[in-house]
Formats: sequence, structure tokens, C-alpha cells
Amino acid sequence: MILPTNIGVFGGGRMGAGIAHAFLLAGASVTVIEADATAAAAAAERVGASLNKAATRGALTEPVERIVDRLTVSADPADLGGCGLVVEAVPEIPDLKARVLSRIEEFVPDAVLATNTSSLSVDQLGAGLIRPERFLGLHFFNPVPASELVEIVVGAKTNSELTTAAQHWVAALGKTAITVTDSPGFASSRLGVAIALEAMRMLEDGVASAEDIDTAMTLGYKHPTGPLRTTDIVGLDVRLAIAEHLAREVGARFEPPAILREKVAAGHLGRKTGQGFYTW
Repeated sequence: MILPTNIGVFGGGRMGAGIAHAFLLAGASVTVIEADATAAAAAAERVGASLNKAATRGALTEPVERIVDRLTVSADPADLGGCGLVVEAVPEIPDLKARVLSRIEEFVPDAVLATNTSSLSVDQLGAGLIRPERFLGLHFFNPVPASELVEIVVGAKTNSELTTAAQHWVAALGKTAITVTDSPGFASSRLGVAIALEAMRMLEDGVASAEDIDTAMTLGYKHPTGPLRTTDIVGLDVRLAIAEHLAREVGARFEPPAILREKVAAGHLGRKTGQGFYTW
């Protein structure tokens, strides 16, 4: 039940770096795998910056240098050797994720594999794995270091003992786990996207400003961030992809509104581009 000593993270973008940060703070040694040397260097810098930011907040219990000593960043998947858990954290592209998971399994056939998908079917992503009973979803939330929640997604073939172990691992990270069965959008994305899409329709219809719609949820319902500002933080392109997936799987109530499609087409993707429903 204890957290594996060696953790792998395949993909060192914003989410992958955040996941690496979380496991490093829990005392694990972490190996991050990227596509090439340039991407690996950028991932190392990303994790380092995240740790330094945490240090300035007084959130670390040991020096950054000592934590970084437990980090390896590489472009060679063979460096995952010895990892007891590997978390896939590449973009939300089903074919890409499935290929990466199969590749990880080739290098560490005895490791537990997890996908950080926010909405894609765990069973479909794991369909090509030799040992799907050792595979599940670990849906971390952005920004990972500050987020308190991890959604454990249990596939049809996931071993029940693995589910229990994952719950203990999440607790070791100082986070709270919820456990859901594999279903479109799981619990968090399905609810979050439903609220966000309705907020977009309200903005589109001129019901209220983005600021007032968000304030209705932060003050009226005690949400820490309103649905439109949250969409900016997550990324409008990410929200669009999830909404399109849910519309196909669940029904027309998740059909993305025109305002979302227009903003994505214009390159207004939220905080990462400086413009979304808000100016950043």
C-alpha cells in the first residue's frame, strides 16, 4: 500500500511537471520522460520552477536542491526501469495516449500504469495493454501542486487491490481521492463542463457579464473560482475537446456553444495565450 519509491511520468508539460512535483514532495524519486533532449530540458526547468515557487511560499520541508537530486529527466524510456508506477501525462489525444501506454508497458512490464486523462475512456486507452488489470486512471487537477483532489478512474479490468493501493498513494501525496467507474467525463469533468457550457451560453445570450456570472458561483455557491475563469485556467481548447467528446458519448446537452468554438478558432485559449473570457 505504500507509495512506490520510484515513480515515472511520461510527458513533462504543465500537468506532467506538476505530477512530478507532487511525487517528489512525497519523498519519491521521479523520472520524467520527454520526446527529445530539448523537451526534456524544458521539462526539467518546469519542475524546478514549480519547486522554487513552492519554496517561496514556505511549502517545502527540505531544500529544493535535495528534492531535485531525486529527479531524472530523460528522452529515453529505458530510464523508467525500476519504476513501480508510471503516470502517462501526454496531450488528450486518444491514439497518442494509447501508443504511449503500450510503449511504457514494453519498458516496464511489471509497473502499474496510470493515465492522467480528464475525460477519455480508461478501458479504451488500455485496450491494447497486455496487463490491463494493472492500469487505471489518476486524474490530477491543474495546478497539481495546489489542487487537493485526484480522481481515481477504475476500468472494467482494473484489479480491486490496485484501486485500494491508489487510494493510499493519493493520501500519501496529501491529496483527497474520489473513486469513479470508467464513464464519459467521469464525475469531475462531466459536472465541471456542464456548468461551464451553461455559463458560456448565458454570456452568449447577454444574461450577464463574465465577471458577474462567475461571481454568482463564487459568492452564491462558494465555488473557489467561477466557471468562465476556470475555463481560462484549464484552456478553452481543452474544454472544447472535452465538450466535443461528451457530446458524442452522452448527448447534445454537451454540444459546445458557438462562443467557445469562435474563441478557440481565434487563438484565444485563456491564460496560456493571455486572452480567453478574460484578459490575463
